[in-house]
Amino acid sequence: MHDHAPAAGGIRSANSRRLLAISLTLTATVMVVQVVGAILTGSLALLADAAHMFTDASALVIALIAATVAARPADDRRTFGYQRAEVFGALINAVILIALATWVAIEGIGRLLNPGDVEVAGGLMLVVAVVGLLANAVSMWLLSRAQRTSINVRGAYLEVMGDLIGSAAVIVAAIVILLTGWMPADAIASLFIAAMIIPRAIALLREVFSVLAESAPKGTAVSDIRTHLLGYDGVVGVHDVHVWQLTRGAPVFTAHVTVEPQLFADGRSTQLLSDMQACLADHFDVEHSTFQIEPAEKSDCAPHHA
Repeated sequence: MHDHAPAAGGIRSANSRRLLAISLTLTATVMVVQVVGAILTGSLALLADAAHMFTDASALVIALIAATVAARPADDRRTFGYQRAEVFGALINAVILIALATWVAIEGIGRLLNPGDVEVAGGLMLVVAVVGLLANAVSMWLLSRAQRTSINVRGAYLEVMGDLIGSAAVIVAAIVILLTGWMPADAIASLFIAAMIIPRAIALLREVFSVLAESAPKGTAVSDIRTHLLGYDGVVGVHDVHVWQLTRGAPVFTAHVTVEPQLFADGRSTQLLSDMQACLADHFDVEHSTFQIEPAEKSDCAPHHA
């Protein structure tokens, strides 16, 4: 006896794909501008930001592919569909972020230790960085709502957010160079970009591993759900409770519910099932729930709440 998630997931996925496509177009365009700007200005920070944009473009492509695959319907072999594709897309994004941070850090330290006769064109560097900042701000705004319900879109959102902060750091470095002529500001901005990438990548990896380990979704209190179910008239026990998520925003719940035999005699078990499913959907945002309702006298387990 169960309730499947409604078709809203397909609509959500279609919206995510559209937003990802728009963000990809913006990111790829600005990346080209930054690469050209880095060559013309000699700025390592701008080149690092361009590399980050390239990574973001790749990540958005991966996210777009993953979202498309995730939209495929369930079949007899993959009964939950392909929503886990989003999780694997996010995993790839996190690995790319870590690799990028390592490269930027090595390059930045190398330039600080061996500055040579590096000259950075601060004016053009500033203009290109401002363009990048504005484009990233637009992309973040486009993805802000969808990232709350999709771990895949969240991975792309975090990378765009990192780019926005990176562009801000490049702007600061460019202003310092313009005002003081102090060239190491460029390398320091590069190291800052590398330092801010790592925590985001680790956070995304933790969320991915939490989903793959089938842990209860963050913010879901299993004890609260059990208490609500025990509050229904005739329910005497709730056991074998399991809560996990297929991907961000797609939690799944199963439980055995022991009830008084009179509920079956009165024909109230069907209404109880509907009420419990509605409770999980309305109060705990769990759209896919499965219950096994057992009469207390025939339950294989003694009524208990564990």
